[in-house]
This record gives sequence, C-alpha cells and structure tokens, in this order.
Amino acid sequence: MILEVVMLNVKLGLESDFEATFKKASKIISSMDGYLSHELHKCIEVQGKYLFLVKWETLESHTVGFRNSAEYQEWKKLLHHFYEPFPTVEHFEEVEI
Repeated sequence: MILEVVMLNVKLGLESDFEATFKKASKIISSMDGYLSHELHKCIEVQGKYLFLVKWETLESHTVGFRNSAEYQEWKKLLHHFYEPFPTVEHFEEVEI
C-alpha cells in the first residue's frame, strides 16, 4: 500500500466552494483502479489549509493509472484552480515497527 500525502492551500474565501467541489471530485478518484481510500482534513490553526491523504495499491496506480487518465483531466478542471501555491505530492510506504 502507498500513501499519497498532499498539503493543500486553498485560496482564502474559497474554502466552502472547494469543499463542495471536492465532494463531487471524490467520486472521480474513488472510481480509479488501484484506489483504496481517501481522506480530507481541514486545519484548525490555519485557514484554507487542508491535508489530503489517498491510499493506493501501488505507486503506479496513482502516477500512471490516475495521472494519465481522462478522469484526471476532469479532476484537474474541478480542483486545481483552488490552490495557491500549487501543492507538492509525496508518496510514503509503511515502515514495519
């Protein structure tokens, strides 16, 4: 399992619109092959800051399957205009402890 981690900074004043649009966009990502689950968390201390977590079966499920899909183009159209600055996406794998 791969965990995609993204810190999203939404333009101030657009938080409600972003959250409503994100709900719609969630149907897109959750329909993709290799998708396991996702969560969106709103920061308590910083207005407009969100943490987006997605679990994928493999790294390629996200970087190839989703990113090269027609569905990703729709995802971008719905969400990318909300971000300032544009977010950095990182991927993590679990460490056995």
